[in-house]
Amino acid sequence: MNLKEVNKAYFIGIGGIGMSALARWFHANGTPVAGYDKTESDLTRKLVEEGMEVHYEDQLDLIPDKFLEKEGTLVVYTPAIPKDHLELNYFQDNGFSVKKRSEVLGMITENHFTIAVAGTHGKTTTTSMIAHLLSSTRKGCSAFVGGIMTNTGTNLIIGDKNAPIVVEADEYDRSFMRLNPNYTIITSLDPDHLDIYGDETAMLDTYEEFVKKTPKDGKVLMHSDAGFRINPGNKYVSYAIRNGDAVADALRIVNGAFVFTYRYGMEKISDIHLEVPGYHNVENALAAITVALDMGMEGKEIRKRIKTYAGVKRRFEYVFRSPHATLIDDYAHHPEEINAFLKSVRSLAGNRKITAIFQPHLYSRTNDFKKGFAEALDKADEVILLDIYPAREKPIDGVSSKSIFDLMENEKKVMVSKENLLEELDKHNLDIVVTIGAGDIDREVPKVAEYMKNKFNPKPISEEDE
Repeated sequence: MNLKEVNKAYFIGIGGIGMSALARWFHANGTPVAGYDKTESDLTRKLVEEGMEVHYEDQLDLIPDKFLEKEGTLVVYTPAIPKDHLELNYFQDNGFSVKKRSEVLGMITENHFTIAVAGTHGKTTTTSMIAHLLSSTRKGCSAFVGGIMTNTGTNLIIGDKNAPIVVEADEYDRSFMRLNPNYTIITSLDPDHLDIYGDETAMLDTYEEFVKKTPKDGKVLMHSDAGFRINPGNKYVSYAIRNGDAVADALRIVNGAFVFTYRYGMEKISDIHLEVPGYHNVENALAAITVALDMGMEGKEIRKRIKTYAGVKRRFEYVFRSPHATLIDDYAHHPEEINAFLKSVRSLAGNRKITAIFQPHLYSRTNDFKKGFAEALDKADEVILLDIYPAREKPIDGVSSKSIFDLMENEKKVMVSKENLLEELDKHNLDIVVTIGAGDIDREVPKVAEYMKNKFNPKPISEEDE
């Protein structure tokens, strides 16, 4: 089945961030969309508001009748769906056109100039920054982003028919190998998803294969650290705050914003203001600016546009702020991500106390990186550890949050269940609170925010408090 033959699209796992972007793309193009997800969420509720049909039980009789017609129906599923899923097996056993999310993304990008952003972390923010910059050009861009962009409130941008497509290239399940990018960005290559790859060497080998898919007349842009770890085959451009072809000169913090000069060869853009915090975001911005320049944007327009970039939900997101306390939420779920996040929080917090609430994601990842998690979390002043969010995995004997807890040197640490989190917060003298993790901790964040609002009873924040 090609895209022109699709007149109905059914999604199994429609509430996933990547799946929902695809669902929105089909819906925006006039194709009826329905789907299943395990749990109702803010995102699935929004899909319903936008006109899509969603249900939450794995039952064939809940599938709308027209999606049971084989002719013209495309079924899309995420690899996170278990193999014994009734609906998935029905469609597979009855000859429907059933494709993984990555295959469909490959079909959509096939005839477009494609900018693919890959890496074990940093890709969502970098993708959204590139999309934010290019969407202001005359041609615009289409973008599939692995997070909700604060500027637009969505994970999808649709540009002109011939506009370039910016896509987050996911290494999980080797999904990115379905893409054929013209412009490839690699943000980082720290070990991850070893449950899929087996070991770090296999992961790096796959990244090499992916980068080599870029044609000779295309371009490869890599973070300097990543450039030391794989052989991309073609010449590439590197970026980093200091050690790269593209660098951030005169970097300083002014009123909470990162201000710097972009420099690459003879190209120079002075006084760039990045309002989203974090040194890692400065590096993400270097990548985005390099792409924008290569796509024909002028420096003065880039400077203006970067200043309006508001970030991605759950990426260093300020959820609550008062003169007395702050709550910041972040999706970090790898030790290096937590390291970068807490380093950035500390750079802004100074000597203020940081209370970190962390929910580990996956038994396998916890087992693979427990020492790294312990060392990263030790950067907070006190830590509240929640139970592991299993996602697609079955428990592993001997692996729990205690695997991290026992390796931490910070004595101000405690393990609690989500149900007892607010009760635990009552025992702490809160100042800066950070919630960290990629599981369902996002459902606890509004509760923590409400708790802090009630506790600190803030008055409206004045400009001086900002």
